[in-house]
Amino acid sequence: MSAHIDLFYNTYANFTEQVLASVRAATYGADIGQNSWVTADEYRRFFGWLHLSPASHVLEVASGSGGPALYLADRTGCRVTGVDVNPNGVATANQAARRHTAGNRTTFEVADATARLPFDDSEFDALLCIDSMNHFPNRLETLREWRRVLKPGGRAVFTDPVVITGLITNEELAQRSSIGLFVFAPSSLNADLIAEAGLRLMRQIDVTENAAQVSFRWREARQRFREDLLQIEGGVRYEGVQEFLAAVHRLTQERRLSRIAYLVER
Repeated sequence: MSAHIDLFYNTYANFTEQVLASVRAATYGADIGQNSWVTADEYRRFFGWLHLSPASHVLEVASGSGGPALYLADRTGCRVTGVDVNPNGVATANQAARRHTAGNRTTFEVADATARLPFDDSEFDALLCIDSMNHFPNRLETLREWRRVLKPGGRAVFTDPVVITGLITNEELAQRSSIGLFVFAPSSLNADLIAEAGLRLMRQIDVTENAAQVSFRWREARQRFREDLLQIEGGVRYEGVQEFLAAVHRLTQERRLSRIAYLVER
């Protein structure tokens, strides 16, 4: 059975280390400060579905290091509020915002996305949640909360990177979920919960290939910078992350776990 490893707290605490920037550049090509399966090209595709303007106010749930939110604000001119449960991630995001030209249009705060969000009803024009819905155990309540904070006609894009689409052993599930709390669901259930939450499913597409490619490149890049990473992570964590990335690549490459993107509208 795979042991639990910490992917996020250690990564965000050391996010500005040069070796991690080198790993991101090798993994994604364009480093926008992401820590998921999303590339800059794909992220632009997703926020293009939201029909944003400089007048828009966007909520990014699980905003991590803040890099994607700053990229979004820079590209569209909109305002972005990011929330994340990880205080290291929020601290990194606020530091980055102070140095970024779009920083005056972004704010980041610590908030638990599985609880009531600290915002008024109908406060946001749009919402993004990339590769994090799988960490929220009560998905229906999460979707209802998104509906509450979205304006009428507001849109949300989220990805679920662990949709069950094949046969998976208990050991494989343990490897895939070794970095924390995971909730695995079939695609049909996501569609049902979207409707039950009072949202309308506008689009659903398979974006598994990005997860397969990114996980492969991420593991290879980490292997290339192994000695430097060992200084930050130690041997146990380094090997644990490598095993995790190998599991992600294998299961997505074989399409036994798929990554699906959903566009919904209030």
